[in-house]
Amino acid sequence: MGDGERERLGPGRALNLRRRATAMAGLRRFFDQRGFLEVETPLLVPSPGLELHLDAFPVPDASGQRYLITSPEYQMKRLLAARGEGMERIFQVCKCFRRGEAGAHHNPEFTMVEWYRSPGAWEEVARDVEALCCEVVKAVRGKGGPIEYQGRTLDLTPPWQWLSVAEAMERFAGVTVRGDEPAEVLAERGRAAGFAIPPTRTAWDDVFFSIFLDAVDPQLARGGPTILHSWPAPLSALARLDGEGFAERFEAYAGGLELANGYGELTDAAEQRRRCEAERAERLRRELPAYPLDERFLAALAEGIPPSGGVALGIDRLMMLACDAASLREVVSFTSAEV
Repeated sequence: MGDGERERLGPGRALNLRRRATAMAGLRRFFDQRGFLEVETPLLVPSPGLELHLDAFPVPDASGQRYLITSPEYQMKRLLAARGEGMERIFQVCKCFRRGEAGAHHNPEFTMVEWYRSPGAWEEVARDVEALCCEVVKAVRGKGGPIEYQGRTLDLTPPWQWLSVAEAMERFAGVTVRGDEPAEVLAERGRAAGFAIPPTRTAWDDVFFSIFLDAVDPQLARGGPTILHSWPAPLSALARLDGEGFAERFEAYAGGLELANGYGELTDAAEQRRRCEAERAERLRRELPAYPLDERFLAALAEGIPPSGGVALGIDRLMMLACDAASLREVVSFTSAEV
């Protein structure tokens, strides 16, 4: 921008920023009414998470390598270990950072709300998600009931449709999935159902998403608000298993937007360490950055955390829904391309 050139948001974007302020007030009111404590945890951490899809921003520090958080999850779970000190229900609104994320639904810097119930189950936080989305959109639009989003009618009033991943894969792709089958077996099932899965895709997650993104994701976009639950164990590094081979993990979808990702939290320190080490080894195998294990997080699990449910929800995407916006650019002050 040259000297004297005036920054212009445009009336639509300026209106959406005012709507965003209304939404944030409603969000905090939602948690206050349910007895949640708002907390803050650091943005610079020694380990940003080891899941294969994460690509963190490194920040050299005098005390050693640090990373901008991809999620406040590890630090918030450490607070859950402080039993009897009022940390049983906590939430946080914060910035998170992930490299390589760009597009209408993505930005390398984004705003997240993350919360935990301890004790709690994934079903409870899934119902929180339904209620929160409904309340925030109602606060912005000034009315409840069905809304128009990008030319489609959506009703966010709870309860939403609940569908397991296995049901969705069977219904929309014609593929049976459990998570304990070898990748080559899942690939054979996919090819038999008509999916073009290259022989070079040998990792279980790559094979799964070759099918899921082609067949299931578009159907979720066409349907109503949905809680997609019981994910295969290989895709759920931080979630408890349900006793049937699936994980206590859910994702929330509405209007073609993936809004939230939640878990029945894994609290077994030994099992969590084993999974973290396996994820790190797989990152090395794929020549991805191999972030260190967060030993303080693992120590907190060893001290003991009650059965807990937690979830992270993308505020920017929820604002797209609330403002009938097609892109994140319409609901944030500046995208990464504008700074």
